[in-house]
Amino acid sequence: LRELINICGKNDIARGPPIIPPYFFGYDGQGHRRGPSSLFAHWALKGIDSSISRIWREARRSKHRSYDLWIYSDHGQEKSKSYINEYGITIEEAVSAVFTKFNHTNILPHVNGLGGIQSQRIRNLGGERTQKIFARQQVTEVEHRVHGLAMTAMGPLAHVYIPTPLTLDDYDALANDLVHNAHIPLVLFDADTGKISAWTKEGKCLLPEDKEKILGADHPFLAELCRDLIALCQHPESGDFVLCGWRAGGESITFPQENGSHCGPGPEETRGFSLLPDDTVLPEERKSYLRPHDLRTAAFHILGRSERRSAPRPVRRPGDKRLVRVMTYNVHSCIGMDGKISPERIARVIAQHQPDIVALQEVDVGKSRTGGIDQAHRIAQYLQMDFHFYPTFRIEEELYGDAILTHFPMQLVKTGQLPGLASRPQLEPRGAIWVRIKIDDKEIQCINTHLGLFPKERRNQVKALIGNEWLGHPECHDPVILCGDFNAPPSSPVCQLLKSRLMDVQLELTDQRPKKTFFGRYPLVRIDHIFTTPDIDVVGVDVPINELSQVASDHLPLTAEIRIP
Repeated sequence: LRELINICGKNDIARGPPIIPPYFFGYDGQGHRRGPSSLFAHWALKGIDSSISRIWREARRSKHRSYDLWIYSDHGQEKSKSYINEYGITIEEAVSAVFTKFNHTNILPHVNGLGGIQSQRIRNLGGERTQKIFARQQVTEVEHRVHGLAMTAMGPLAHVYIPTPLTLDDYDALANDLVHNAHIPLVLFDADTGKISAWTKEGKCLLPEDKEKILGADHPFLAELCRDLIALCQHPESGDFVLCGWRAGGESITFPQENGSHCGPGPEETRGFSLLPDDTVLPEERKSYLRPHDLRTAAFHILGRSERRSAPRPVRRPGDKRLVRVMTYNVHSCIGMDGKISPERIARVIAQHQPDIVALQEVDVGKSRTGGIDQAHRIAQYLQMDFHFYPTFRIEEELYGDAILTHFPMQLVKTGQLPGLASRPQLEPRGAIWVRIKIDDKEIQCINTHLGLFPKERRNQVKALIGNEWLGHPECHDPVILCGDFNAPPSSPVCQLLKSRLMDVQLELTDQRPKKTFFGRYPLVRIDHIFTTPDIDVVGVDVPINELSQVASDHLPLTAEIRIP
């Protein structure tokens, strides 16, 4: 069956739907049958891990989409004892005995058949022939009218439905009898008093006041579980009594024939997990746990179907307000190493590191090769930043160039082309963009550029940058940041020329080696740089390397944490 799931998952990847939800229930089945810590259950986990790996490798090769991998388990399992094995009778027989002893004329009928959780699943999921093989004796309408009392049980939870009204004293007497004579660890009911009555062998308690006594003060989800139990008991379809096979300080009892169970309030069965990309947009109200609705909302955000279609706006880091995070990133027209065009993927790489100022190179705007998208606007919109874009290359409505993004107030000062080689007029035009950014009461000058491929061309362009039109301009006063793709290693003449006036941020930290930025999957050289004036302190430098950044572009982003004077 797991192999069939693998095949179906790979077929879906080939078709390219936005969500592919393979469901692996091998561990769940073995956990129910043999226990959650059994060798068979762990063996099933190894097989599931192998299947996920195979599907993920196939997803990375998809020609249709850039898939993310989310791994989610909505519950755990408690090691449990079966009620019939523990007490020698079924839960139906035990409850019937209580109501008979209570002189209640409505006796719950015993339903014959296989009582294991897997048998129940087979009956529910199988066809007519399967249901005949694993048939359970059906209670006819006449029998139901005679007996009246009804009960449904799954795992460590059961619901009892009584056809005649009861007084509060009747509820208490029945609950007490269910606890002491039917050996139910916890009996809950809502007697329309505004609170939930909870009976254990120690007596009667109330929810929510006595939640620590009933569920345990160390329960990882005490407050949430208490609210859920109250909502369950108050649900119009929950019945008159809710029988629970778990309570704090006792062993877990499950009503089918199984050795592992869930659906109850135990600390292990309520503890699921999720493995998500670290840039997943989760609810702003941060909690120590996630509910299924939170994951649903996050998935809709990825698909662009939620009201919130952007990454969280960067928040100023507490403490030193002079700290600013700068990033330079050659985005390669948002064409990844896998050949897929995705401005959103580039934006996600940027959002992972929450920069305050972003300098982008090789940005397409309206170019047919990348679907006519305004990439600068799309990325800025995702990051909730303002931006300025300068096209160094233009063919009619198709633009290509550099951009600066920030969430600080920003003013465009200058854009312009840099000199090339007169002997090679066919070379790609190069340029620079200069903005003035206001950070609190300070102004900082930021210049973004992308230099040429030939050494002489780069020398001409750097001489222009340090001349009177750019860095030497009277309005280009300190502090200054010059960043971009220089197509030159730090030992090159152009970098040495720049270092006569500015500092290379990667050389300012003596406790770490400079990090390379190109090429994306296997960075071999350092050609992307951030230079600053000496009055700026460099606090940290990073070239983030992860699965997303290595595939999003042919360059890796370079970030620098700086302190402005």
